[in-house]
Amino acid sequence: MVLIYSNIISARLQYICDFIFKELMHINFLITSDIEEFKKYDGAKINYGLASSSHESFTIGNTGLLFEKGINAQKIDCFEINSCKAFFKTENCDFPFDIFSASFYLLSRYEEYLPHSKDKYGRYSHTNSLAFKENFLQQPLINIWAKELAVAIKNKFSFFVFHFSAFAFLPTYDIDIAYSYKHKGIARNAGGFLKSPSLKRISVLLGFTKDPFDTYKWLDNLHETYSLKTRYFFLVATKNGIYDKNILPVKKAIHTLIKRHAKKYSIGLHPSWQSGDATDLLKKEKHQLEKISGLKITSSRQHYIRFNLPEGYNKLIDAGIKDDYSMGYGTINGFRASVASSFYWYDIKNERQTDLLIHPFCFMDANAFYEQKFTAEQAYEELKHYLKICKQVGGQMITIWHNDFFSPEKKYKGWREMYEEFTDLLID
Repeated sequence: MVLIYSNIISARLQYICDFIFKELMHINFLITSDIEEFKKYDGAKINYGLASSSHESFTIGNTGLLFEKGINAQKIDCFEINSCKAFFKTENCDFPFDIFSASFYLLSRYEEYLPHSKDKYGRYSHTNSLAFKENFLQQPLINIWAKELAVAIKNKFSFFVFHFSAFAFLPTYDIDIAYSYKHKGIARNAGGFLKSPSLKRISVLLGFTKDPFDTYKWLDNLHETYSLKTRYFFLVATKNGIYDKNILPVKKAIHTLIKRHAKKYSIGLHPSWQSGDATDLLKKEKHQLEKISGLKITSSRQHYIRFNLPEGYNKLIDAGIKDDYSMGYGTINGFRASVASSFYWYDIKNERQTDLLIHPFCFMDANAFYEQKFTAEQAYEELKHYLKICKQVGGQMITIWHNDFFSPEKKYKGWREMYEEFTDLLID
C-alpha cells in the first residue's frame, strides 16, 4: 500500500488517486493528514503536502488545483519531459510536475467548464482544448505519466510493486442508418430517387441486389474470425429529422436487426439528436430499445457525439445510463480526455465522483473520412499509431465504425479491406 500525505484531503485528491493508483497501477493507497502517522509508516509513501519533511518519502509538488472549489481559470504552461508534454511544473521534488492536478484537469474535462466557443453543432470544439493546442491530442498522456510515476516510485522504494492492465481492443458500431434503401417506405424512397435517380435503388427494392448498408453478416464473420468482443449502439428515434435519418423503430426489420444483435453482442442506445433538445425523449428511446431487445439498456453513445458538460452527463444519469462511450470528438480523432482507460465521471459542479463510467474512444471512421479527409490507407496508418501507443501503456483502444463504411459504395472503396487488414494486426 502507498501512504500519501496531504495537509488537506479533498474529494478531488481522493478521486484522482483512486484512478491513478487503483485503476491504473492496481495498488491500494491511503491519504492521511496526520504527519506523525506518515513519518512512522514503513512503506512506500508520497509527500503531497505543503509541509516539508526530512524523512524518507517520495515528493510530488502541490500546485493547489485539487484544493480549490468551483471552476477557475488556470494558468497552464506546458513543458516537455521524456518526449511528452506536461504542465503544473514544480521544483525540488521527486517528480517534475504536479501529476495529480494535471491528471485531474484533463480527466475531469475541467477546460470544458470554462468559457469557450462551440462548433457548428453546439459542441465543445476540439480547437479549444489544451491537447490540441499543445499537440498531444494523439497521446493518452495520463497513462504515460502514470507509468513514469510508477517507475519513479519504484526507483525510490525498490519493494514497490505495481501492475498495469494488459492492452484491450473494443470495436464498437453506431447504427445510424440500418439500410440504405430497404424498409424506408414508398415516400422516402420516391423522394430519394427523384433527388438522385439510381438503378441500384430499384434493384435493391425489387430484391435483385443486396442493400449496400447490409454489412452485418460480414461483420459477424470478422468478429468470429478474430474473436472480437464488440458493442452496437442503435438509433431508435421515433421520428426522422435533419440529423436523425434512421429507419423508424415501428418497422419490423429494425426489430429483427436489434433482436439478432442483442442475442450475440452487447448493445446500447444511440440517443437521437432530438433527445438533446427534449430530455424526455432520451428516456423514451431507452425504453423503446429495451422493449425491442428484451434487455435492460444501461450504455449509450451520443449521436454526432453531441453533449456538453455537465448537463449531458447528468441527463444520462437521470435516465439510468451507467456506461457512456461518447468521450471523444466528432471532428477529429484522438484522446479527448488524454486517457486510454475507462474512468468515472467527476462532477465538478457538485464536487463528487459519480457512478457514470466513461469509456473514451480514440478513432472514428467518420472523423477520419469526413473531417480529416483521410483515405483508407491514411486511416490505416492512424489506426496503427493508436494501436501501438495503447499497447505501450496497457490501455484500451476503442474504435467507432458505421455499417455503411463497409458497403460497396464507391466513396468507401478500400475501407472494408483496410479494416480487415487492421484486425489482422491484433493477432500479431
